Amino acid sequence: MDDIAAPDVENYDVAAVNKKEKRSLYQARIKIFPRRVHGVFRNLKWWVMLVTLGIYYITPWLRWDRGADLPDQAVLIDFPARRFYFFFIEIWPQEFFFITGLLIMAGVGLFLTTSAVGRAWCGYSCPQTVWTDLFIAVERFVEGDRNARMRLDKAPLSVGKISKRALKFAIWLIIALCTGGAWVFYFADAPTLAAQLVQFDAPMAAYITMAILTFTTFLLGGFAREQVCTYMCPWPRIMGAMMDEDSLTVTYRTGRGEPRGSLKKGAETGAKFGDCVDCNACVAVCPMGIDIRDGQQLECITCALCIDACNEVMDKVGRPRGLIGYASLAGEARTESGEPSKVRIVRPRTLIYFSIWALVGLIILYGLITRPDLDINVLRDRNPLFVALSDGSIRNGYTFKILNKSHEPRAFTLDVRGLPGATVDVVGSEDLSGGTPIFSVRPDRLKSFRLLVSAPRTSLPSDSVDIQFVVTNINGGDPATYDSVFRGPAK
Repeated sequence: MDDIAAPDVENYDVAAVNKKEKRSLYQARIKIFPRRVHGVFRNLKWWVMLVTLGIYYITPWLRWDRGADLPDQAVLIDFPARRFYFFFIEIWPQEFFFITGLLIMAGVGLFLTTSAVGRAWCGYSCPQTVWTDLFIAVERFVEGDRNARMRLDKAPLSVGKISKRALKFAIWLIIALCTGGAWVFYFADAPTLAAQLVQFDAPMAAYITMAILTFTTFLLGGFAREQVCTYMCPWPRIMGAMMDEDSLTVTYRTGRGEPRGSLKKGAETGAKFGDCVDCNACVAVCPMGIDIRDGQQLECITCALCIDACNEVMDKVGRPRGLIGYASLAGEARTESGEPSKVRIVRPRTLIYFSIWALVGLIILYGLITRPDLDINVLRDRNPLFVALSDGSIRNGYTFKILNKSHEPRAFTLDVRGLPGATVDVVGSEDLSGGTPIFSVRPDRLKSFRLLVSAPRTSLPSDSVDIQFVVTNINGGDPATYDSVFRGPAK
C-alpha cells in the first residue's frame, strides 16, 4: 500500500475528469458501408422490397367500379365523405371497430412472427428497412461497392466526388418525393390529385404532407439508417418479451466456429481452428454494422445477410454451410449436448398468439358478412323534453337519421310501436295514401330528418314510455329498428 502514490489534490481537475467521463458516455456515429452480397436471403429481400414498394406505389391507381356517384378508386380514405373504401368493402365512421380489429390483428401478428422467427419483420418488411435497402442500392449503383464508397468518403472534395454525391442525392430525393406523393394519393382520387399537383392547384395540405414525408424519407433512409432501428424504434426493446428459447433467430454456431483463425495462420503454426476463418465477411455485409459472432444483440434485425456472406466463404474454403444460420437457443443447446436439434415453431406461445389473431379475424369477417345495408339512429330532443299541444296531446321531437348502405336509391316507411294513438309528422317528407311518411335516401348516403311524434295524454301510463321506431324498405327487405323513449308530464 505504501507504493501507491496519493492523488495530487491541488492539481486534480474535477471539471476535466467529468468532461472526459461525459464524452465517454456518447459515441460518435461510425459510418457503415455494407458490402454487396448474393444468396438466398438477399434474393428474398429483393423480392420483398419489390412486392411491398409495388403495393405501396401502385395501389392508389387501381380502380374499382362501385356505381354512379361513388368513387372508383379501389383503396381510398375519403375524409370529406367520412368513408374508407377497400375494393368491395366500405367502412363508415360508426364501423371504425373494423379498423380497430385490423390493428389488433396487425399487432398480434407481429407478436406471432417475432415469437416464431425473431425480428423477421424488421429484417424484411419494415418500411425503414425497405427504403434503407433501396437507398443503399442507389448509393452502390452511383458510388460503387463497399471499398469504393469508403475511399470516396475519405477523399477530399473534388469534381468527381461532388458529381457522384449530387447524383445520389437527386435519385434519393426523387424516391422520397414519390413516397410522399404516393401517400397523399390514398386520401383523394389519384389521377385528379396528380393533375392538381402538377398544375399547382392541389390543396395546401397535400403539399405540406408531401414535403414532410419527402424530408423524413430522405433523412431516415439516406442518413439515419441503422440509428432509427437502434435508438428511435421501441420494438427491439419489446421483442424480448415476445421471444423465448425456441424462437428462431440468426445465430453464429460458436461450438463449430471457435476458436477462429485463418487457414494461412493455421498452416503456419499448426494450430487447429474452428470453421470460422475470421474473414469478417459477416461484419462487412451487415447493414447494422455489428458482428454476429458476439452473440445476440439489440441492433440485429435478423436480415440474414450475414448467412449469405458466410455461406459464400464456406463454399470457397470447402467447409459445410450453416456456420451462421437461423437457429434457436434451445436447439443449439440440444446440439451441443449431443441431442438432435428440433425446430419448435408450434408451441404454447405461438398457439396462443395464432388463436387470438384468428379469433379477431373471424369476428371481423362475421361482422362484414352479417352487417345490414340499412341502419337508423334516433336522437330525442333534450330541451324541451316534451311540448303540451292545445288539444291536450303531448309531442316529442326527434332527429331521425337513415343510413342507406346500398348502392341504389331506396324509399322507406316508418312506424312507431309501443305508443297507442301516436301520429308522426316528418319535416320535408312525402306522404303515401293513409298518411304514412316516406323517406327517400340516395345510394350510399346518410340522410337526416326532423321527426315530431304526438300522442294523447291518456295513452301515457307514466312520464316515460318505451317506444320503438321501425323502418321498412317499401320494396321489401328486413326492417331496421331503434329503441327510444317518449316523455310526458309526471302523473
